[in-house]
Amino acid sequence: MSGRNWMLRRMLTEMVRNDPEYQDGNYPSPPRSLRIASAFFALATNGGTLAYQKVAPTMELADNYVDTQLAQPFTLDANDFLYQWAASRGYNPAPGLEQVQATVLAVNAADDERYPPETGLMERAMQHVRHGRLFLIPASEDTCGHGSSGLARFYKAELQELLLSAPRRASM
Repeated sequence: MSGRNWMLRRMLTEMVRNDPEYQDGNYPSPPRSLRIASAFFALATNGGTLAYQKVAPTMELADNYVDTQLAQPFTLDANDFLYQWAASRGYNPAPGLEQVQATVLAVNAADDERYPPETGLMERAMQHVRHGRLFLIPASEDTCGHGSSGLARFYKAELQELLLSAPRRASM
């Protein structure tokens, strides 16, 4: 956890913790900053630059999009929210990558805002996974940044190939 990804996560939690309505976690109702912080993080780190430009090519459409996001039903608990985001503090899978025995297809998107491929972090990490490879989803108006890796249509063929070619272990 590093770079802009960690910085934004840290800012996300600071926005809520520093809201006077948070009251050190003893709030009678969720602090208003929680909804804004959550919507901000989602817009900043998930959605894809080209996709957002396509749905909001004008300031008015961009404002409408933000208004719609802020009007969504919201049921998050502030303490749970802070715990979830703080849980990534200190996360580092690197020491165990050499021990991975499974065949791995790591999927990332060229427009991923949280794990931008230009940092080279994923490429370097995958060099330590014996039977692993990285598939990078090309950016387009149809991708949605960090959210693209959750949409199998972008890597269906690569996943099918992996499932057909991966060595099988004898069952016990």
